[in-house]
Amino acid sequence: MRLLRFIGSRVGGGAVSIFGASILAFVFLRKLPGDPARLVLGPLASDDAVAGLRRQMGLDDPIWVQYWHYVRDFFTGDWGFSYTAGQPVATQISSRLPASIELGLWAFGFAFVAAVLLALASTYRRRPVVDGIVRGAAFIGLGTPPFWLGLMLLVIFFSWLGWLPGPEGRIADGIPLPPKITGMITVDALLAGNLRAFWDGFLHLLLPAISLGLGAFALLVRLLRANLQEVGREPFLIVARSKGLSRWSAYWRHALPNAFLPTLTAAGLLLAQMIGGSVLVEKVYNWPGIGSLVVDSILRQDFSVVQAFILLSACAYVVVNLLVDVLYGVLDPRVREAR
Repeated sequence: MRLLRFIGSRVGGGAVSIFGASILAFVFLRKLPGDPARLVLGPLASDDAVAGLRRQMGLDDPIWVQYWHYVRDFFTGDWGFSYTAGQPVATQISSRLPASIELGLWAFGFAFVAAVLLALASTYRRRPVVDGIVRGAAFIGLGTPPFWLGLMLLVIFFSWLGWLPGPEGRIADGIPLPPKITGMITVDALLAGNLRAFWDGFLHLLLPAISLGLGAFALLVRLLRANLQEVGREPFLIVARSKGLSRWSAYWRHALPNAFLPTLTAAGLLLAQMIGGSVLVEKVYNWPGIGSLVVDSILRQDFSVVQAFILLSACAYVVVNLLVDVLYGVLDPRVREAR
């Protein structure tokens, strides 16, 4: 029952957050200068045509009716129509979302694995040289803009060395796409047993994933390193060693799980950010994800796409944060009891 109450409280808090995000997105986009109907039809359209399109778009309805239609339509899957692209917004986003999810998952995987390994290397034997290298890498990661890093990696590994593919999308032109199951090329290629497509898709993902994941790696390795240093001074590790566990077993089985719990929340938020917030990296690598779609929609003043993206991002953040909170409460009963 306590776990159910804990989950219920987090769901309620998430619903409030989504409601606040919907209000902000709705008000902000309607306060922007310009008439959406006029922007769609152009400056030479007649006033009657503009007025007819305004009625069709529901812009003549009272503001509270417009907001209700906006929220209702979003949660029923009707995200509006993009007049500049000539297709429903849901079709545009669903065609681009798998690419962003794939890039975000690979970037998070790189950041998470590298952070765990380097944090362990930094704190296990406490060698000053190794610790200094890890702290230096973290500072570089925190201070390097992802788009600048992406450009530098392209210059070095694509233009100079020619080791990795450049900004040509998700897979080379001469390699056929695997059958679409999830929309993620590397996953679909593995499911189809097409190792050639998987390897080429992985090579196309490598540079953008590193560019996007370096900042998250820097944050995670600093948090995990500090937590490992704090846990390493706890008496329970001495007790574990006195029971015959080796230093590595005690560190891996007891120190790391306890040190990772405070890092869990940050990891969940970083994952949501990398899936929905890879706009500049996607533009640098010509990655056909949702971030580049939003940038193009802003330039075209196609605010129906932007409006759906804002609320979709808010839902993603809330869902990921909810899952992290629930997992935190399951793993650590003290948090569940406190809340």
